[in-house]
Amino acid sequence: MKIIMNNATQTYLNIAQIKKDCLVMKDGALRAVILVSSVNFALKSEDEQKALIQAYASFLNTLDTFPIQIVIQSRPFNIDPYLLELNQRQKEQTNDLLRMQIADYRSFVKELVELGKIMSKKFYLVVPYSPWGDKPKKFWQRLTNLFTAAMTIKLEEKRFNNYREQLFRRVNQISSSLSSMGLKTVPLDTQSLIELFYNCYNPTISANEKLTKISDLRIEKNK
Repeated sequence: MKIIMNNATQTYLNIAQIKKDCLVMKDGALRAVILVSSVNFALKSEDEQKALIQAYASFLNTLDTFPIQIVIQSRPFNIDPYLLELNQRQKEQTNDLLRMQIADYRSFVKELVELGKIMSKKFYLVVPYSPWGDKPKKFWQRLTNLFTAAMTIKLEEKRFNNYREQLFRRVNQISSSLSSMGLKTVPLDTQSLIELFYNCYNPTISANEKLTKISDLRIEKNK
């Protein structure tokens, strides 16, 4: 499968490449993305809610050395695969009564999702690492970085691995802190990062055309 990206879109993206489970920005900084589970705060007891608030406050206090970005992605819940499965089971069912019940249940689920406008939510944490420090850069610094992007993108493998090690130390620190709140974390690998941005920038196409796995790609060298 060949993916064609609009050059104009690439111009406005700060991502230079996706490599070894992290994003390499145009200024040479790195980013990791963590998928975080959710918790139903309203269903917790008063003591459990207080414990969660205290744990979250402690988590925020650990972020005094570097910033993070919290991203919440909301999408309409895609019920089509489940409806197709129910439709297939309805066709395979030999019992007339059960077949009618499956049809009624399928109609009920479809109507419930359409009327309720059910959304699926995913929660991400973006963890940065910059070899020049985490302080916000001034305009001229950002401009200089853009002009030297070609040099910083092509990091030496040894330096890149060192930056990546520093980045994932932060990832492990954050994951450990969130686990105290009963939250599960999964750092996105290279394939997941590519799919995340592909789905974000191509919501309509991605619903019908899936990306090929990196392991299945073959690069043909010119003879």
